Amino acid sequence: MMINTERRKRVMQRSIRLGHCICDPKQPCPCPLFQERNVCTCAGERRESPTGSVRLTKLVEKAGCASKIDQAFLKKVLAGLPAIDDPRVLVGVPAGDDAGIYDLGNGQALVQTVDVFTPSVDDPYTFGQVAAANSVSDVYAMGGTPLTALSIVGFPARMIPDDALFQILAGGIDKMKEAGCAIIGGHSINDAEIKAGFAVTGMIDKNRVVVNAGARPGDVLILTKPLGTGIVAFAAQIDRARPDSVQAAAASMASLNKTASELMVQFGAHACTDVTGFSLMGHLAEMARSSGVDVRIIWDDLPLFEGVLECAAAGILPGAVERNKESCSDRVVAPGPLPQEMIDICYDAQTSGGLLIAIESGKATDLVQALHDRGVPAATIVGQVTGPGSGLIHLETTGQRKIPAPAPVEAAKPPQVSIINHPSSIEEVPCCADALGATASAPSGRVSPQRGATGTQDQDPVKAAFKQFLGAASTPRALDAYTKQAMAIALSVALRCEPCLKMHLKNARSKGFTQEEIDEAAWMGISFAGSPAMVFYEQAKSQP
Repeated sequence: MMINTERRKRVMQRSIRLGHCICDPKQPCPCPLFQERNVCTCAGERRESPTGSVRLTKLVEKAGCASKIDQAFLKKVLAGLPAIDDPRVLVGVPAGDDAGIYDLGNGQALVQTVDVFTPSVDDPYTFGQVAAANSVSDVYAMGGTPLTALSIVGFPARMIPDDALFQILAGGIDKMKEAGCAIIGGHSINDAEIKAGFAVTGMIDKNRVVVNAGARPGDVLILTKPLGTGIVAFAAQIDRARPDSVQAAAASMASLNKTASELMVQFGAHACTDVTGFSLMGHLAEMARSSGVDVRIIWDDLPLFEGVLECAAAGILPGAVERNKESCSDRVVAPGPLPQEMIDICYDAQTSGGLLIAIESGKATDLVQALHDRGVPAATIVGQVTGPGSGLIHLETTGQRKIPAPAPVEAAKPPQVSIINHPSSIEEVPCCADALGATASAPSGRVSPQRGATGTQDQDPVKAAFKQFLGAASTPRALDAYTKQAMAIALSVALRCEPCLKMHLKNARSKGFTQEEIDEAAWMGISFAGSPAMVFYEQAKSQP
């Protein structure tokens, strides 16, 4: 790649004066990428993309639908928004349903939804399939038919292999083809964390919409996919998942709810919701509350992926479990003998989970059989609507299913990953230059990742706190980074700290200081400290 030196010089001078990289204000200038790879992205230069395989779940903080905002917080924020007063909106935000419904007249209506989340599987192509299946699921939950979709992708360009983005999009396209849904466009952003999803538009018979508020006393509850995708994804992130669990969960998440949707409409289901990020308890609680009923769930009848019970016994439960508890545990009544691990599984955030269908008891067995015959083998009766109520869920157990004794979970061997890794440490510089020099340009008091002051290298908390203080003191605020660098040279000379001066001279030259500017800063220190400082500086600058 040809380097435009004039453009690089012009752009970097702006960044250096500001004390912030202009394309990433969290970084100093020169940034670690420039120092290590001689690439200035602010000047339009591009790093070479890495190659090889990549494990997507290792690149995100929260996997799959666990990355979504929790239900309680979301409701609190949405409560303050103005209502949409349009008679053509048949189902909107206040309903808290899976998708919105817009009346087109002549008995037809649009059904619209959008869903975006982080990877729940490691393979990029499979993740694209899961993202598509999850996005169209909301349309299926209403009894609609998806027609068109717009893709939405966040991707750390040139930080991981380009082919990963291609495979994500290819997986999504193939799965949407299977759904009979045409992708007609999309939007992408350069994001530190990978995200993918779709905005989907479908059609629905205005008189056959299946909402989550239609459950009736006596109805039977059917769940069409196993639970535990969030637990399995988290276990995979920390290399504690069983390979068969990972494969089964991936296959389930990538499967469409199309058949289940068609059959529930055919059998006249009263209500439906798909079970995703808010967990079985969260989505069921919303269905029960909206329908004005109480329900009962039999824990032992819930379909689970292999290995989920063992993970729960070993404490391998993602943080989304606790967030979902906070959102809806006040509506869940569980008996004392029910182990906490069993309850926790019910709050697991699902990605591309199954449909939860409420249907009259006389049709339930036939619907389950039809689902099995049409390739939905996990479909199971899991509970029933007990009667009118305020939306309580009574979680019960027959005692047939037990939580196993904690035991080591078979670890999946991680594949080789080819990703550019920055060095985690460099040669330590003595004295205050170790912290001050490393953070002279770090914004917001944040210590440079090259020399962390969080205890990764220095276990002494007093020393770590002192280094954090030095970093905060040297952060550009009213004085820019250039001025503070000159002050650091002057103070190093005045105090005759040789390692400090060496570090600050190196930093100054990397920022573009001329020798005349360095000398002028040094003479400011000499003017306060006198002849001994002058002798010290002359000796120090003559050394290599």
